[in-house]
Amino acid sequence: MGKQKQQVISRFFAPKPKTPSTPTPPANPSSSPSPPSPPIPSPNVKATVSFSPSKRKLLSTHLTSTPKKPKTTLSPHTHNPVPLQSNPSLHQKFLHKLLEPSPRRPLEPTVELSGSDHKKYTPLEQQVVDLKNKYPDVLLMVEVGYRFRFFGKDAEIAAKVLGIYAHVDRNFLTASVPTFRLNVHVRRLVSAGYKVGVVKQTETAAIKAHGSNRVGPFCRGLSALYTKATLEAAEDVGGKEEGCGGESNYLVCVVEKGLEFSGSVSGSGAVDVRVGIVGVEISTGDVVYGEFDDGVMRSGLEAVVFSLAPAELLVGEPLSKQTEKLLLAYAGPASNVRLEHASCDCFKGGGALAEVMSVYEKMVEDNLASNVNQSLEATEYSHSSIQGVMNMPDLALQALALTIRHLKQFGFERIVCLEASFRSLSSSLEMNLSANTLQQLEILRNNSDGSESGSLLQIMNHTLTIYGSRLLRHWVTHPLCDRTMISARLDAVSEIALSMGCYKVSQSIIEIDGEDSDVTIAQPEFYSVLSSVLTFLGRSPDIQRGITRIFHRTATPAEFIAVIKAILSAGKQLQRLHIDEEHEDNCSKKVRVGIVQSALLKRLILTASSSNVLGNAAKLLSFLNKEAADKGDLTNLIIISNNQFPEVARARKAVQLAKEKLDNLIFLYRKRLGKGNLEFMCVSGTTHLIELPIDANVPSNWVKVNSTKKTIRYHPPEVLTALDQLTLANEELTIICRAAWDSFLREFGEYYSEFQAAVQALAALDCLHSLATLSRNKNYVRPIFVDDNEPVQIQIHSGRHPVLETILQEGFVPNDTTLHADRECCQIVTGPNMGGKSCYIRQVALIAMMAQVGSFVPAASATLHVLDAIYTRMGASDSIQQGRSTFLEELSEASQILHNCTARSLVVIDELGRGTSTHDGVSIAYATLHHLLEQRKCMVLFVTHYPRIADIKVEFPGSVEVYHVSYLTAHNDEVTMDAKSDHEVTYLYKLVPGVSARSFGFKVAQLAQLPSSCISQAIIMATRLEAIESSRVRKKSEERQPETSSSDQELETQENILKSIGSFSSERLENLEEFASAFSDLLLNLKSARTDDDLGKSFQLLKEARSIAKELINR
Repeated sequence: MGKQKQQVISRFFAPKPKTPSTPTPPANPSSSPSPPSPPIPSPNVKATVSFSPSKRKLLSTHLTSTPKKPKTTLSPHTHNPVPLQSNPSLHQKFLHKLLEPSPRRPLEPTVELSGSDHKKYTPLEQQVVDLKNKYPDVLLMVEVGYRFRFFGKDAEIAAKVLGIYAHVDRNFLTASVPTFRLNVHVRRLVSAGYKVGVVKQTETAAIKAHGSNRVGPFCRGLSALYTKATLEAAEDVGGKEEGCGGESNYLVCVVEKGLEFSGSVSGSGAVDVRVGIVGVEISTGDVVYGEFDDGVMRSGLEAVVFSLAPAELLVGEPLSKQTEKLLLAYAGPASNVRLEHASCDCFKGGGALAEVMSVYEKMVEDNLASNVNQSLEATEYSHSSIQGVMNMPDLALQALALTIRHLKQFGFERIVCLEASFRSLSSSLEMNLSANTLQQLEILRNNSDGSESGSLLQIMNHTLTIYGSRLLRHWVTHPLCDRTMISARLDAVSEIALSMGCYKVSQSIIEIDGEDSDVTIAQPEFYSVLSSVLTFLGRSPDIQRGITRIFHRTATPAEFIAVIKAILSAGKQLQRLHIDEEHEDNCSKKVRVGIVQSALLKRLILTASSSNVLGNAAKLLSFLNKEAADKGDLTNLIIISNNQFPEVARARKAVQLAKEKLDNLIFLYRKRLGKGNLEFMCVSGTTHLIELPIDANVPSNWVKVNSTKKTIRYHPPEVLTALDQLTLANEELTIICRAAWDSFLREFGEYYSEFQAAVQALAALDCLHSLATLSRNKNYVRPIFVDDNEPVQIQIHSGRHPVLETILQEGFVPNDTTLHADRECCQIVTGPNMGGKSCYIRQVALIAMMAQVGSFVPAASATLHVLDAIYTRMGASDSIQQGRSTFLEELSEASQILHNCTARSLVVIDELGRGTSTHDGVSIAYATLHHLLEQRKCMVLFVTHYPRIADIKVEFPGSVEVYHVSYLTAHNDEVTMDAKSDHEVTYLYKLVPGVSARSFGFKVAQLAQLPSSCISQAIIMATRLEAIESSRVRKKSEERQPETSSSDQELETQENILKSIGSFSSERLENLEEFASAFSDLLLNLKSARTDDDLGKSFQLLKEARSIAKELINR
């Protein structure tokens, strides 16, 4: 048990005082005796202990029956509680301390107190106060000996998050964790959303003994800061496989500027804003930026945030309410996304550019200082980088400056100075999917529990490396919009799939103009090389984050060697393909072509196996001692050659001389003691001991260290002096070697760009291999893309949903899709609930998206045009935090589609207009579809339960077709269908022409297990409403055709029906289902009589309806 815990527990069991007198404060001779200070309540002792409510209530009742405990005072000398006069039972005292909190008061002086406070702090506590005043928003972990300690409010937070013991020690609540568990506890605190700072000792015992701070406490300073976005790149705790894993951890900075318009505006003033965004993945070096106009719903900002999925948000103030609501909703308590505010006022008038330029200037100076011979190249590189930054939009530049200022406190600002790492959010080569599309199509996560299981990414992800998985995520969320780039990916996937054995490869060497085909050099099998490389990299560390940690100078020596060796080994294996060798004979003009034919594969393999990369990797590894790196021995890590690192050489020489001087002292003591065989001893880690018999005479200044029954071991004064000098020399060597290691990592910066390109190429190879594996395992086909100048079209034969097909295995029903800009460009899909309408439209969107990613698709064949966007409006949900109702969400999504879609877009709308009344919903849905067809002329898949929407086909003949998902009922003839048929329907999931007659909502009610009485009552109400609607239609038709016979009889029959319904619904009937079935037959007969062209048949149906009505009236 630790000393602090013993001290606290001893306060519970303090001995009874010998005298009942209470202590008085020390006398002050300069003043009259003053009344004693008011007693200070005893401190609370917090621990991670919980009791059941019943037990706590019982204990509280027990405690209230005891006499009230008087408050205790603290001793003016020891600051410990003075024993009480009375002596309650020990058990009651313990329960009082542990379970009954005192009235709300400061538990202890907060660490934010100024130095003028009357409390007397220990030197360590004063250091904590100063550090906390300097870093008020940081949770500090202070290194004290072999533990990291928390103080004050930080200790309370740590006890809650980490589940550790917290107690009062002197002036502060404190808690602690062992130093070797730093990685685990920092990750847990950071995952909870805290900004954690580690305070370490900046001097060792040996240096402190020889410095000016011999008497004072160890000097301490903030050595590292950690947040969710910086954790993987940070020193000591980053680069581990646990915790964040392979997920991206973007830091996203958002700034905005309101745009006022002269036209009519809403009550909020600014209708739209201009948003600037910079996102930095500090652990991989990826930097994205963009600036765009956004509407009042902030759909553009929502799409970027949803796509990047940041772990940390940096918000530039001032900020509009709409933007703040959106970001606060994303960074809610359940997400653990950290949000930090910062002011942008200092960046006005060119301040942002000055902030960015200061970082670039410092980086150029560092490069010139470390690379004197390459000053011209460094200068040219800096000019190109600065030019690229100056071309950034204003708000994006402000966001970049804010990000740089934020990263300076972590030491990671250099990552934004690499122009090669920058990419724009808006690119004509990639499709930017909206947040609705990503969510409603379940691209990244499913809508059930929010996990990756059951998403499109999970189905497509067969990558073997972590960085390949991250790149594939970007590919899936940003499909290509360039036909040439799509074809290049498809060619590469096809070639890998061929080499995997899907098809027979006729030959591995292709001969051009080869009448005399005499090829003697055989090439290694492409797939075996690629597979072995990716398998090896999958077992290696995350080299993408590894090289970035090396660039940040936070990598350990063992990590450096592992990362560089992995890149070197992968490059050497890929060089076995010899794709850069092309031999041509001048006479026969025979060309030996390598096994790899895809231009994309060739480029990626050449980049990953570049001779410059492999040469620099071997060069860097030649400077390091692997055995020392594995042991963490910095002093022997660097191999000195060609007069490099002279400081390390001198420090090593000083240590060697100190060792020799110490070892040579043995000769002096052999002569002095007359023992020629005398040797130094080492016992329990104590070195250079002289062991002599217990009766030996030694000088009085010899220090006795330890002894046995027969011998005594000494340290002579000369040995102590030499040991002190050796310790100091070793400390200086450690400091110099650490500085040399830091300098060595700094020099890696000049190679970072080419190493990053090589790793990116390896990640792309992994993604292409993943897509090829997908096509082989799932029996997918290669899509065909028509020329850009041809009409937009989507032709899919036997298309399947990629996710549901995996779940259902052989039970999935495929469907065909034919959309063409010059012919049928819109499909209106109707059908029963749960009949497969939403599945069909989703599978069309997913197939088009997968094809533009560069993947094979789940279909028998697919001919597509390159789309510029895919828009979806599905489902129903509200956003209470942002003050948006379900219907407002529906129409906002529809508005975004109407404003942004083009003739090359695919629009998927599922049941628009459900969140309002029927007439309003039908009208809005009809008008929306009309606008898409008339104004936008895009590809449309429109699902609805409103049959009147199908009437739009008359306005757009040839462009609109109506379909429904087929089904079977107990009665094949719709004329004879009754209410019971709602319970006897079989879904066929096949898309066929025509409008669905029914929606079978009562079947869904039965599946949802609504009470049977509720379902029966609903059937009666539906029958009644249908009868009323039928009556209205009949009246209108009679007004137009007054000469039609038998209308009076039918009208009288319907009035009797309505009367009978009213009387029926008010009575208790024993058999509701029988009545509902008869009533349904009546309605069907009336409908059929009205629509049938055969007058004889219509008259017969009316007679049957009349007989049914009479039976119902007589019941």
